[in-house]
Amino acid sequence: MTNDLGTFTTRPLDPSPSSQRRSSRGGPISDVELVHSWVTHPKASFWLMGDAKLQDVEREYMAIAAHPHHDAFIGLYDGEPAFLMERYDPTEVELKGLYDAEPGDIGMHFLVAPTDTPLHGFTLGVITAVMEAMFADPSVRRVVVEPDVRNSAVHALNKAVGFEVLCEMAKPEKTALLSVCTREQFAAATGGGV
Repeated sequence: MTNDLGTFTTRPLDPSPSSQRRSSRGGPISDVELVHSWVTHPKASFWLMGDAKLQDVEREYMAIAAHPHHDAFIGLYDGEPAFLMERYDPTEVELKGLYDAEPGDIGMHFLVAPTDTPLHGFTLGVITAVMEAMFADPSVRRVVVEPDVRNSAVHALNKAVGFEVLCEMAKPEKTALLSVCTREQFAAATGGGV
């Protein structure tokens, strides 16, 4: 997806420790090292991995890679890693048995990499690109999310791309705000089509 900010793309996250790529600073870094630096940053407190060790992140993303109903991706902005995206079947992962699923539901998580030089509108650009990636699958009718009720920043972003709040929900790790966004709601909110 390309917009006024630049180009957003995704690639599968490679959780193997030997998967090293060059960082923008020149040194080699694996996807797990990159994601570890993101999920343990204070700005990622709602990701609930603030105290995670590198091995914890590796174990988590190896499990996701092995899971038949959960995928993780590195999001790129103009070719450089800038966000994390997860896609999951909510009838099998995260929300299994906790809500009335509908055919065509897909679950989503996203995390924008911390930065010292924020770009105005960037996080909205990321969530828009993430939603376009979700709806690129023609079988997807609704995107389902369950952010922490205290995460007001993500609630505002969700609303901006068309999410509708269904209810508060108790999950083992948090009280979540179950929200859904249909293709039509996304298109109406963003002025685009999917």
